[in-house]
Amino acid sequence: MSELCKISFPGTDYPPLNLQPHQNLSEHLTIQNSPVLFGCRTGICGTCLVEAIGDIPPPQTDEQEMLDTFAPNNPHARLACQIELIANVEIRKLEHNEE
Repeated sequence: MSELCKISFPGTDYPPLNLQPHQNLSEHLTIQNSPVLFGCRTGICGTCLVEAIGDIPPPQTDEQEMLDTFAPNNPHARLACQIELIANVEIRKLEHNEE
């Protein structure tokens, strides 16, 4: 069995979640268990814009283009629906253009 990835939400009352590596966050994060909201779940609307701290793969080209628009100059900005879980990660909700 693979070691679980811990997804935590610093600065909130939401408890951490433990998921198997390579799980899709948008399928597991709900309004009941995280501060992250989702819209399209395909990486084009920006609803799930977060600051993600942890060992995660860099964004793909399409995601990076959206991040350059929604959160320029924030190296930790990610779209939660596009994050591939491979290790523990801390997630904090961002608003568009927050740095």
